Amino acid sequence: MLTRATIDRTVGAALEEDAPWGDITSEYLIDAGATAVAELVAREPGVFSGGEVFAAAFRLVDAEIAVHLRVADGDRFDTGAVLATVTGPARGVLTAERIGLNFVQRMSGIASLTARYVAEVAHTGARIADTRKTTPLLRAFERHAVVSGGGHNHRHSLSDAVMAKDNHLAVVTQNGLSVTAALQGAIARLPHTTHVEVEVDRLDQIEQVLAAGIGTIMLDNFSLDDLRAGVAQVGGRAIVEASGGVSLDTVRAIAETGVDVISVGALTHSARALDLGLDVRIDGPGARSGA
Repeated sequence: MLTRATIDRTVGAALEEDAPWGDITSEYLIDAGATAVAELVAREPGVFSGGEVFAAAFRLVDAEIAVHLRVADGDRFDTGAVLATVTGPARGVLTAERIGLNFVQRMSGIASLTARYVAEVAHTGARIADTRKTTPLLRAFERHAVVSGGGHNHRHSLSDAVMAKDNHLAVVTQNGLSVTAALQGAIARLPHTTHVEVEVDRLDQIEQVLAAGIGTIMLDNFSLDDLRAGVAQVGGRAIVEASGGVSLDTVRAIAETGVDVISVGALTHSARALDLGLDVRIDGPGARSGA
């Protein structure tokens, strides 16, 4: 969940990185009394995300800067749309500009890409979910953007749920323990509220995993025919997730196999920043004479 505390901590660190000893360009070129009016303008259509993050960049630089968001996270917009208006001391507006744009462009890019995936699977019953393939320390921001685009979040971290992959199962079965027995032993020790998901990469692994009573089975890099066969074999005994080989070209066909969830790493690791710009007009004394 993207909280104000998380926003302020991360945006604050980004501002410190960008202006560790102040913004000397604005301090030497712009009069201290100058004010600015700026508009966040869309250079291309998309889905908006990161409004509160964008506003935080300006608020943390100068509390006198006001940001009016004209769209909400999840709203679609066209080229030329004014998404937000920023007013206040010009120095602060110019100092915060790049950091605010970096966040909102990245988040809106993720939201826009997610919306395209969601549209591709419309009316199939499958949900689009993200993965842990996120930018380190920016997971809450990127996952918020996925939701803005109509997608869903997978487990947030390694601490949220059990997700046993092939390497986990290879280790626990080295002493001769069956996959079913290993999973049952783990489930017996877990709190009853903890969800358990297991990844398989062959049809013949499905029964021994389901026998342990897990909640979700991931069919990893299955062909379309094997996905259909896997869904039929599971028969509603667990949530079925498809993963691997997912793109905008393939996601519809994957959804039509009957899987419940399609996890897409590309939502966060391959989304490009959306083209948004901040058009600034300086009012008041403006640039310093003789600076």
